[in-house]
Amino acid sequence: MTEAAPEGLRAAHDALAARLAVRRSIDHVRQGAYGILFSIIGIGLTAKLAYDRWWSVRPGRIQGRGVYLYLAAAAAILVLLFTIRAFLRARRLMAQERADFEELRALRARLGLDP
Repeated sequence: MTEAAPEGLRAAHDALAARLAVRRSIDHVRQGAYGILFSIIGIGLTAKLAYDRWWSVRPGRIQGRGVYLYLAAAAAILVLLFTIRAFLRARRLMAQERADFEELRALRARLGLDP
């Protein structure tokens, strides 16, 4: 083995370690968790407005088209789509990070850094 090969492996190791130091997938999981929270709130608000619009028997119930109901339903659907997108992106990034970590372990074994 030449002297340049271990230096190249070490440079690849350091670059891979620096890339793995920041786990971007965790940020997308956090965004998805926030999305779940806001989706639950939006779905609850939509259900309450739908109940008030169609099934409530109290005298002062809302009459008319229910514009706020449709706006709340659209917002809940958009947040739910955002949540799904965040979790799918996190899953894809986790798979890439897992492959990079396996490559890092192989490089560490070749360099003799792990006992």
